[in-house]
Amino acid sequence: MNRVHSVMIAGLWCLFAVVAQADTPADALQASVDRTRVNTGETVELTLESDDATLFGKPDMSALEADFEVRDTRQLNSLTTLEGNVHATTRWLITLMPRHSGSIEIPPLKLGQLTSQPITLQVVEASGQAQEQQLAPVFMEASLDQDTVYVQAQAVLTVRIYHSVSLFDDSNLTPLQLPDVRIEKLGDTRTYEKQINGIRHGVIEMRYALYPQQSGELTIPSQAFSATMVQDIPEQGEATRQPAMATSPKPGKLIRVTSDPLSLKVKPQPVHYPANTPWLPARSISLSENWNPDPAHTQIGDSLTRTLVMTAEGLSSAQLPPLPATDVSALRRYPDQPQLSNQVNERGLVGSREEREALVPNRPGAIDIPAVDVVWWNTLEDHLEHSALPAHTLQVSTNPALAVDMPVSDNLGVTVIGPPVWPWQLSTVLLAFTTLLGFGLWWRARWQPALTRAAQAGPSPRTVLDDLKRACLANDPQATRQALDAWARQQPETLADMAARFVPLSDALDGLNGALYSETGKLWLGEELWKAVRALPAVEKPVDGNAVDSLPPLYPK
Repeated sequence: MNRVHSVMIAGLWCLFAVVAQADTPADALQASVDRTRVNTGETVELTLESDDATLFGKPDMSALEADFEVRDTRQLNSLTTLEGNVHATTRWLITLMPRHSGSIEIPPLKLGQLTSQPITLQVVEASGQAQEQQLAPVFMEASLDQDTVYVQAQAVLTVRIYHSVSLFDDSNLTPLQLPDVRIEKLGDTRTYEKQINGIRHGVIEMRYALYPQQSGELTIPSQAFSATMVQDIPEQGEATRQPAMATSPKPGKLIRVTSDPLSLKVKPQPVHYPANTPWLPARSISLSENWNPDPAHTQIGDSLTRTLVMTAEGLSSAQLPPLPATDVSALRRYPDQPQLSNQVNERGLVGSREEREALVPNRPGAIDIPAVDVVWWNTLEDHLEHSALPAHTLQVSTNPALAVDMPVSDNLGVTVIGPPVWPWQLSTVLLAFTTLLGFGLWWRARWQPALTRAAQAGPSPRTVLDDLKRACLANDPQATRQALDAWARQQPETLADMAARFVPLSDALDGLNGALYSETGKLWLGEELWKAVRALPAVEKPVDGNAVDSLPPLYPK
């Protein structure tokens, strides 16, 4: 019977595998390119990737022949093991050269039942400078994406080295150093090919984001590149970009080339930009907001995490100022450290700043969250702009779990026990009963020891206080919160009232709430809270002149 069950289970697994293969999405062949903007005569590398280890052969590239020349195709297989799971990946690297300029689409490519998604390229006519270059074995050029830029705004510098001969791996480029300019390298160094006057050249490309810190005329000096050139090269017109791989040393010749210096005009900050406002020159700035959990159903004491993200195209994350804090008296605020990140696209750097804060409401009702407004300068359209998030209103309800049973008092502090007028008969009976009860207790106490432990239905005040002390000195915020609530229920006033009249207790509670609600997981020390509880002054009561000497303290220090 067990063998029959095993055969049935194996058959079901095979059926599920066939169904899963039939349901494989048609676009599971992922396509990407190393860049989406190229010049005529330059190559672009298309990458096709699949997680299906059963694929063999190579994609059908007949659809590329109309707009591209396929220069090279390579297949890479990788196998990784993570926590016992084996993951296989197959990549096809296809080198393409566009046949004409304009907007060209790389069409979907098929491999078996899989199809890749289309990708659009922008092919730009090459400048006349590169075409008129003297066809030296190695030459170099540098260019800026714009001639004029605002102070602290981004200008993209591109440096390219062209070589029609093989080079050894000892190449060197002088470091880019500019006074009063912040420099950010944009991604890794790119390598590709370009056809110049019928000769194939290898291209080494580096891009930098420049942020001038002073206005005026900025001169970018010449950049120098040096390398050792392999001398036994084919004659011009043949395919010359072959790797320098030889079993014996080849003769070489040291060459050095330089680029032309560039000039960049840096404009000052506009005079009508608002004063006392951070200067933010960018192509675009956007704000986003996220709440966790949903604030639609919020109670007193709940922790809400508000995440604000500012994204700026054309600025680094280090240039982005802090976002306005949620400064509302009805909310306790516990901020986290901001998260800064940068991304690189074809137009330069995209910086983002993410700020998180835990917000804990301390009263019921409507709580207004103010709007967030960021002023910035649009460098693309050259005018002032605002990016804003709308205001919010939180509806906070009471939390039954935090309620403490307390006697109801009037405005004069007199506890209202019941109706103001009692029948005199009931009063007489009650007085007689209490008198007899008191006499009986007195008579019984004469024959008992001086100190007697009374049986209690719940934990004694001493037990509750000891639990609170142990939790505080153990630096355990969760256990401290539970012990603190148990201790507060035995007090004649609420925890909020005690914190309102004793500042050290209020500060210690803020530290405890920060440890409970903040996402940073910081270490909390409970000694200050225990000291504040021990030092809490007693509630002031009216002095009774007829009272006898008070009993000694129940819990002596």
